[in-house]
Amino acid sequence: MKPRTSPYENAMNVSRALRGGIPGTFLWPAAYSPLLLVLAASVATGLLIVLIFRYTSDQKAIRRAKDQLQAQLLAVRLFQDQLRVVLRAYPRIVVGTLRYVRLTLVSTAVMLVPVILGMVQLDRYLGWTPLVPGRAFLVKVRVAAPEALQSVDLRLPSGLSRTATPVRIPAENEVVWRVTAEREGRYQADVVVDGQRFSKEVIVANGLARISAARWRGHFWRRLLESGEAALPQGAPVEAISITYLPRTLDLAFAEWNWIIVFFLASMAWALLFKKLLRIEI
Repeated sequence: MKPRTSPYENAMNVSRALRGGIPGTFLWPAAYSPLLLVLAASVATGLLIVLIFRYTSDQKAIRRAKDQLQAQLLAVRLFQDQLRVVLRAYPRIVVGTLRYVRLTLVSTAVMLVPVILGMVQLDRYLGWTPLVPGRAFLVKVRVAAPEALQSVDLRLPSGLSRTATPVRIPAENEVVWRVTAEREGRYQADVVVDGQRFSKEVIVANGLARISAARWRGHFWRRLLESGEAALPQGAPVEAISITYLPRTLDLAFAEWNWIIVFFLASMAWALLFKKLLRIEI
């Protein structure tokens, strides 16, 4: 069982956040309840989905297509012993399904854009847990060429310190350092290669914080999904700098869940509720 945070510690954490001690950290209650943030985001997403369908689709045509499809399904169920009726119903079911998909295709495409972009931003806060003072983590640097492995160095600010000599992995063009943090804060670790310096953000915090797990050169899609920092310069000797943050899970119904699963299920449930309340066809 996870230890509870005392009211005094909560108050001190909020006070530090207000003073700017840990930029990027939410205030109460979101800072201490990832599940609450997921549920709040799912309400907004569910409402957004039904509103997009309301204003980007032909509601009457969708309603008519659904009614016709349900009529054919009902015919198969009621007249299943009459082969001619069933054989006529199945092609109509296929055509009706394709008509429904066509009518909802534009709305679905429009809806996916803000939902996916919103999930990417939420994953910055919910995908990883911040580092903890006193607990070791790894800083990994992948270089572009094997000859650069021996010249890579890691420069750490006050509050971060190495706890072991670096491990060089020629097969992966990678150098790994084990590091610990003395206290909470937002740090900048510098990787130096042949006199060139490249920084990487390191977050040590309690609660939710915006986390960038890796900084990449190129790799557009990986940058979109994993990184909240600017890309490394083209032509740089460093291809990637990453921090081993632990994945976050949500404790719900006596099990641990990935936040995306909870968000998806809750968003669909809210969308169905708003659909009924607002009488919108989806």
